Amino acid sequence: MDPQAAAAQRKTYFLVFGALLLLTLVTTGVAFINLGPLNTPVALGIAMTKAALVMIYFMHLRHSTFLARVFAGAGLIWLLHFITFTLSDYLTR
Repeated sequence: MDPQAAAAQRKTYFLVFGALLLLTLVTTGVAFINLGPLNTPVALGIAMTKAALVMIYFMHLRHSTFLARVFAGAGLIWLLHFITFTLSDYLTR
């Protein structure tokens, strides 16, 4: 890898890390603000954004093959199924 590409990659990692830190601070700040029923959706939106950044950059899905992206998407769909069925069971009790 040439030095310029390595420096660009390092810069990208630091920018993503900074964005994750900033989003963590935003999550903490939002926890102290009473948004009523919007507290949970806002916190989940920030968490999903952080998870997407980790998957795209730190798990290298941005430059991976189509098959790796398909399996990452399948994992997300599987997680959504678990959350949906758990919530449906919890809310019907």
